[in-house]
Amino acid sequence: MATPATSGVTANRAELIAIANAVATEKMIDKGIVIEAMEDAIQRAARARYGAENDIRAKLDPNTGDLRLWRVVEVVEAVDDYFKQVNLKEADKLQKGAVVGDYIVDPLPPIEFGRIAAQAAKQVIFQKVRDAERERQYEEFKDRMGEIITGVVKRVEFGHVVVDLGRAEGVIRRDQQIPREVVRVNDRIRSLILNVRRENRGPQIFLSRAHPDFMKKLFAQEVPEIYDGIIEIKAAARDPGSRAKIGVISHDSSIDPVGACVGMKGSRVQAVVQEMQGEKIDIIPWSPDTATFVVNALQPASVSRVVIDEEEDRIEVVVPDDQLSLAIGRRGQNVRLASQLTAKAIDILTEADASEKRQKEFVERSALFEKELDVDETLAQLLVAEGFGSLEEVAYVGVDEIASIEGFDDDLAAELQSRATEALDRRESTNREERRGLGVDDALAALPHLNEAMLVTLGKAGIKTLDDLADLATDELIQKKRQEQRRRAEDAPKRVEDKGGVLGEYGLSEAQGNEIIMAARAHWFEDEPTAEAEVDAEAEVEEAPAADAPAADASEEKDA
Repeated sequence: MATPATSGVTANRAELIAIANAVATEKMIDKGIVIEAMEDAIQRAARARYGAENDIRAKLDPNTGDLRLWRVVEVVEAVDDYFKQVNLKEADKLQKGAVVGDYIVDPLPPIEFGRIAAQAAKQVIFQKVRDAERERQYEEFKDRMGEIITGVVKRVEFGHVVVDLGRAEGVIRRDQQIPREVVRVNDRIRSLILNVRRENRGPQIFLSRAHPDFMKKLFAQEVPEIYDGIIEIKAAARDPGSRAKIGVISHDSSIDPVGACVGMKGSRVQAVVQEMQGEKIDIIPWSPDTATFVVNALQPASVSRVVIDEEEDRIEVVVPDDQLSLAIGRRGQNVRLASQLTAKAIDILTEADASEKRQKEFVERSALFEKELDVDETLAQLLVAEGFGSLEEVAYVGVDEIASIEGFDDDLAAELQSRATEALDRRESTNREERRGLGVDDALAALPHLNEAMLVTLGKAGIKTLDDLADLATDELIQKKRQEQRRRAEDAPKRVEDKGGVLGEYGLSEAQGNEIIMAARAHWFEDEPTAEAEVDAEAEVEEAPAADAPAADASEEKDA
């Protein structure tokens, strides 16, 4: 009778180990994790059998399948908790030489799993294995962001494509797909691993076929010189499914970067174009000179002149009248891609528009100097022609620079600077009166980097106290206005402008904006008591009864 029972136990042990091996192999996780999950399930079943108050442990031998159960108890003199404590007499039976304070083990007999216990154990094991599988997937893919991976389309849900990656699933969201691309179940598809995130439902692997880096990686696969680092893609911009631009540079003067990317009879670039569903690609030589790179980026349109505004971080491009539509492109596509490629805001003007703009600025600046400096029209126009554009420039440049103008001398230069300074003072005084009329506190005038003109602008925006200013974020205060050129149906460029920050027109830097905001918030912390002040206050409270005692005694004596 003993032999069959022994063989049955052996079979069960062998079956446990076989299950652990099979699950570990199938899910590609460590066998130890499966064994640990089984031990946890057995512990829970044992607690349900012997009582949840017991500290029950289980150990499953990963080689033989032997299972040991025991509970941990503490040796005490007087037992308060019979589930977790034992007295010295009973402890000596379990472990010879046990003393008070020791933790000893009390072996338990094996348990038989009922239907409910078995189902609970199964759920515990499944959950542990699922968690381990998710962790394995995250660890495998977290360092692969930016790689191109090939998978099989598993299903399409609400426009999002779920891709089977072999050991995990990835998703190509609708906005990361190439427009008008038809994707069917079981199609093989290449995509870029855009992001890998831990979430409650497991690691989420986000893929993309619309990101510019997807195009870069495709070129690296098709062009050996890019893979080897001889040619570098310095910038890329895409309008997915329609058109793209890349800026390339060669670190070897003997290799033409554009020709290498195009390949023999266009074989290399065509391979990329086919993968991107016929998307047209303009390959442009990159240049460290911004003006040259902008001219290249606006191809195939020809450019007459490029004016770079460093302060506003904008580029004004002048093109011949017949090149305007070509430079802007269909629905503004060409200028938009060029702007993304150069990371600069680009304004497209025709020769006529540029001439009209320059003439308008010339007249406005001349009129300003004529009025504020009290000079004749000829002298005012001469200052503008020499590059002076504001009163500040006249007031604060060196006298020698003004005196060097033909027909000027030191006396005239000094007089012009004096008049410019007076004009600035008058303007500041006028702005101060307007600011006070708007009800802006004088406390704002003491903040760094703010002048009266800025305070007037703040007052018109409803910001009149330190608290009003302190509630703003830095970008709400200083963010510059942005303009984008759009194209109307009649091919005329249209500027769409956002509001930007309250003081966006004044060109304050982020550091200056932060300093202004922090200075406005400084008074919030002045009212908070320091640690020393709190200690002094507590000491005064404790001493108060002692000080009042004599008065109380005197009152009692008077009553007597």
